[in-house]
Amino acid sequence: MSRLTDHTRWWGWGGESRRAHLPDHAGELLHREIGLDPQPWRGRTGAPVLEEVRLPEGRLPARLRGRLHAALGAEHVREDRLARVSRAAGKSYPDLLGLRAGDASHAPDAVLEPGSREEVAEALRACAEAGVAVIPFGGGTSVVGGVTPSRDGFEAAVTVDLGRLDHVHVVDRRSLSAVLGAGAVGARVEAALGAQGLTLGHFPQSFELATVGGFVATRSAGQASTGYGRIEDNVLGLRMATPAGELTSRAVPASAAGPSLRELAVGSEGTLGILTDVTVALRPAPAVRRYEGWSFRSFADGVEAFRMLAQAEAAPDIARLSDEEESRLSLALASTGSVADRAGRAYLRARGHGAGAVAILGFEGESRLVARRQARTARLMRSSGALALGEGPGRAWARSRYAAPYLRDELMDAGALVDTLETATSWSGLLDLHGAVAGALREVLAARGTPPLVGCHVSHLYGTGASLYFTVLARAEEGAELAQWRAGKHAASEAIASRGATITHHHGVGADHRPWIEREVGGLGVAVWQAAKERLDPQGVMNPGKLLP
Repeated sequence: MSRLTDHTRWWGWGGESRRAHLPDHAGELLHREIGLDPQPWRGRTGAPVLEEVRLPEGRLPARLRGRLHAALGAEHVREDRLARVSRAAGKSYPDLLGLRAGDASHAPDAVLEPGSREEVAEALRACAEAGVAVIPFGGGTSVVGGVTPSRDGFEAAVTVDLGRLDHVHVVDRRSLSAVLGAGAVGARVEAALGAQGLTLGHFPQSFELATVGGFVATRSAGQASTGYGRIEDNVLGLRMATPAGELTSRAVPASAAGPSLRELAVGSEGTLGILTDVTVALRPAPAVRRYEGWSFRSFADGVEAFRMLAQAEAAPDIARLSDEEESRLSLALASTGSVADRAGRAYLRARGHGAGAVAILGFEGESRLVARRQARTARLMRSSGALALGEGPGRAWARSRYAAPYLRDELMDAGALVDTLETATSWSGLLDLHGAVAGALREVLAARGTPPLVGCHVSHLYGTGASLYFTVLARAEEGAELAQWRAGKHAASEAIASRGATITHHHGVGADHRPWIEREVGGLGVAVWQAAKERLDPQGVMNPGKLLP
């Protein structure tokens, strides 16, 4: 069934049934710090009227339309306004700027809704032969321009919505694996697996909307990836429809049969074909989930403690360390002004943690094992100077772990530029990279008269290094919002690339990171990707304008 409804917030995140509201005192803080309108913004909205959105005439060739009707059924070849506008872009800040301004000029000419891998294959063959671009679409949560249609010289473009490929096909409890439809939403998958006492353990911030195919196509890293692994660590096999035929990778425990075709498909972002089925590794659902807060005197102290945890193989399943700025803002926005709040702040100041860095640790699994792991980690944390804050901060984090995109909508309504970016590097380079990216953002945005707030947290740990996830918040430059965003994005990306860090740890490449991808993989690496594309997608119709420079 299609997920398109009249209640879809195609100009924002999720549906109309769920909104997020910052407390009134947040308006005062943001006015004081970045110059936002101090008036409460409840009731304000950036929602455009669907009927008034600028939408070009559809250009689907008549002959192709007939072939697609025969293959999918006419009701699953949609050319109506809602279907096209809802698939005109993803959820990046520039995507939402355009949609809120009533601009759907990138909208596909039609939205296809195949119900089987055979229908996907036939749709790709038909579009390739007609010379029509094809954009795969799962939950539409890309924040790097990954699903915004680009015709790139083609006569027309169609978006392939995988919402009908949402099945949990086979669950093998003995082998702890499952075959999942690429269009299955993460939350639905977890509910189905949880009913059988199992879990995939993949919980990105987009968990409520994003799909299994999207996870795999973009190399997603869930919030619990330190314990459960990134999505590619849990992909056992897959099937991918391409214009040249079906590419398959068998779900065997291990193989020495040449370079991995699975790795070619994982992270391919729809540029080679469309994932239809994915076989994933499962785990028993955890009996216990324990999330707790810790405080460090400084971000540098916390980074060193996290390095020690990772290299001692004592890291929790969830490890999140906010720098001083992010910790300060999070505490200020969450504050109720109660006696308990004031007492807690006084306690931190008395212990030398008044301007420190807050960490959230999470442990999941069997009760006795969780208790043993937590006790060992706590000893190491205390030996690093960390101060235990109890389970209260952990429970608060768990309640709001998927809320940030909804808050972004609220902040955009208030006239804010709000964006995120992420990267990863070695432990040796982590603090330098942290300072360089934050400094670049502050410098370039301040020079435009919109000094920002820039917070950052470590969110995924490895033996050799960790990720950094930045959030930037500034007053939007009225009339030049896109130029303002581009300036910040370019400055931050140059800081990342010049230090040899990865241009993306888990958001994917899409269109936004393309200018830096060759610096990461090299010219020969790009040529290898292009050779694979030429073989699997000879007409070049698959998601043009993404990934490949």
